[in-house]
Amino acid sequence: MSYPLPPRAFFPPEPSCASVHSVSDGIINGRVKGTNVDAFRESLSSSVSSSSEGSGHGDNDATGDVYIWGEGIGANLDSCVPKLLESAVTLDVQSISCGRRHAGLVTRQGQVFTWGEEHGGRLGHGTDHDVSHPKLLDGIKHVNIELVACGEYHSCAVSVAGDLYLWGNSGCSTLNHKNGYGAGAEASQWVPRKLKGTMEGIHVSSVSCGPWHTAVVTSSGQLFTFGDGTFGVLGHGDRETMSMPREVESLKGLRTMRAACGVWHTAAVVEVIVGTSNTDSSCCCSGKLLFTWGDGDKGRLGHGGNMETKLVPTCVAALGESNFCQVGCGHSMTVAVTTTGHVYTMGSVAPGRLGNPHDGSSSSSSSKGPALVLGKLADNFVEELACGSFHVAVLTSNGEVYTWGKGANGRLGHGDTDDRNAPTLVEGLKDKQVRSVVCGTSFTAAICLLRKSSASGGVVDQSMCSGCRLSFNFKRKRHNCYNCGCAFCRSCTSRKSLKAAMAPNPNKWYRVCDHCFGKLRNAIQTESTRKLLR
Repeated sequence: MSYPLPPRAFFPPEPSCASVHSVSDGIINGRVKGTNVDAFRESLSSSVSSSSEGSGHGDNDATGDVYIWGEGIGANLDSCVPKLLESAVTLDVQSISCGRRHAGLVTRQGQVFTWGEEHGGRLGHGTDHDVSHPKLLDGIKHVNIELVACGEYHSCAVSVAGDLYLWGNSGCSTLNHKNGYGAGAEASQWVPRKLKGTMEGIHVSSVSCGPWHTAVVTSSGQLFTFGDGTFGVLGHGDRETMSMPREVESLKGLRTMRAACGVWHTAAVVEVIVGTSNTDSSCCCSGKLLFTWGDGDKGRLGHGGNMETKLVPTCVAALGESNFCQVGCGHSMTVAVTTTGHVYTMGSVAPGRLGNPHDGSSSSSSSKGPALVLGKLADNFVEELACGSFHVAVLTSNGEVYTWGKGANGRLGHGDTDDRNAPTLVEGLKDKQVRSVVCGTSFTAAICLLRKSSASGGVVDQSMCSGCRLSFNFKRKRHNCYNCGCAFCRSCTSRKSLKAAMAPNPNKWYRVCDHCFGKLRNAIQTESTRKLLR
């Protein structure tokens, strides 16, 4: 999941071409530090905090295609409606995370691909060049990766074994060393590196990246944070910077389920049993409760009229009767989903980012407290949540995607750039089987299990070979034709050809189906004949 957030007391103008959904991946042009650690920091990024943990409807027999809309990254241009990411059509995507102007995905084989705008090593390819299409991350290609999270300046990955890998400028001292990339390289890590030290031997289940801090949740329910501690975003009771992961003391003995990093605030879903020694004094209920801390400006922490900075995790008392399962942080908002499928929002009300039309009529720029999102979601069960800098996307149990908030760059997917102050159905995904949805700073992406056939307009059955029509299984592996993108077994894609439409390099040989092989061979022969006649 991903979430965006801005600096306090000021909403910076969003660049006309902002992109991905991750609090951590915005590009900030200014970081002001002074004697007052709560000093105003101006950020020109509209990014979100990106978490590797998403819900997603697991269908192990289905193929994952990526649809993306909003501000373009890499070779993709802005799109106001969901558009198939053709360069990933052969990858069988299982999960995706978006940062600011860059993204990363994980395939079923456990490999990580990243692409977009390079900045401080956040793509992990060891160079300072932008990457236009998803490119395999060589540094961890032999590690079975389960999740990836893209931040503003850094990225993380969690392996099936529970190890955490980081690259880019994460603020972690284990990565801040000279590595042969010249002056200033000591502040960045250009290739993935396994995190050791305090986290060694601890099984990581999820990670969320903010612009300058990171939150790590372990399988045992511990919460570790590190990075810049301004506004108390690390939850350690102070504003100190931590160069190594440190467990949040006030949550010891409790079980943290989810965590999300904003720009200057953090939120978590924590399982609480009233009466335990570490129970927050504001909690009077047991259950999976919502905790927030950091900068309280705009009411983003959900503590009603109290907008003070919280240096330690504080229970959102107004929601004490609800049990939560997911949480996300936006530029100046917090969004959470209950176990009953309801969505609550808190923070800045403009432009319609809280999903409650009546909030826009208020003279105040912030909500008075957590509010239940109704409208089209009143009769729907929300299964998954994603936050961008200024927009929100949710996936319901019936496979529908709703978005609301700022519409610039077409990030809402409704065919225009208009803002929406209430959940609105993304019509372009109605015929797709959506498995998960994620938000970038200024764009949105979804993983769909089925793809429409360009020839017939019908839906392709990805569970069987498009050639021999035999079902895929453990022995009959699925392969994609690099020309038409359809699924075939190995024997039906035994030939290779140059000039394949979806090949990363058209001058190299790639596997294609028999039909495409014939077409490509004829095209190559015709081209050769024309050259001879000249």
